[in-house]
Amino acid sequence: MQKLVASFVATANAFDVDGALSLFAADAVIDDVSVGDAFVGTDGVRQYIERFFVGYSTKSRLLSIEEVDGCHSEVRLDFTGDFGHEIGILKIAISPDGLIERIDADLE
Repeated sequence: MQKLVASFVATANAFDVDGALSLFAADAVIDDVSVGDAFVGTDGVRQYIERFFVGYSTKSRLLSIEEVDGCHSEVRLDFTGDFGHEIGILKIAISPDGLIERIDADLE
């Protein structure tokens, strides 16, 4: 899980949308309470990354990973960008083949 999270942070920080998308299952969901919307499938995840990472020049720094079990982790990230500064929580679920299948995101 730690390698997958590190890859997601690295690709998002590089604004490598296709690289980030390669980490997600085709039917993945990002449900972000802080923006009040869910983003479904490859097109939805692309829209989320383009809007909230590329669009706001967001840079993330990993603060912690707490593994709940082999497929679920809670990740704390420090976000900075055109919006200012926030601490975010990502509850990440991975599929049996090691891809991100769901992120429940919120801000502290």
